[in-house]
Amino acid sequence: MTTDRPAYDGDFGWHLGVLLSGYQSLVVTVLGDFPHGPRGYQTLAAVVRGDQPSQLALATHLGIDRTVMTYLIDDLVDAGLVERRLNPADRRQRRIVATAAGAGTYADLERRVREAEDALLRTLAPDERQALRHLLRRVACDVRNIEPVPDPCEAVGAFGESTAPAAPR
Repeated sequence: MTTDRPAYDGDFGWHLGVLLSGYQSLVVTVLGDFPHGPRGYQTLAAVVRGDQPSQLALATHLGIDRTVMTYLIDDLVDAGLVERRLNPADRRQRRIVATAAGAGTYADLERRVREAEDALLRTLAPDERQALRHLLRRVACDVRNIEPVPDPCEAVGAFGESTAPAAPR
């Protein structure tokens, strides 16, 4: 059945919400019982990249409350995916480092998550998908540098529950 109505342009928030909902559904399925789901996956990704030297730096970078990060790291340690090591530059601090199993698990999950993303973005040509990822990364990094972002999960939850903006922490 076809209609003469133009395609729904909606608004930016609606488009982001639909895209985020689809992304979460696909990625949660891909991650299965991975500790802490997407949040745990993002943490493992940051650890594997090695760009955050400490648990506190990871928490800040990912927008996760530091006490929640402690439990998250504990569960990744228990799963054999990461370990805490002394930081030679600061003995008071522990570095979070991926184990060989963690790096292997991440490589597999990264491939599967990318396949899920490609399925979500199937209406776009491969070069358009790459352009969208690039533009989203630019905007997200710019926003992150301008203003502290609350925990991403809380921000999304607050957006879904109310149209009022979430209060900054």
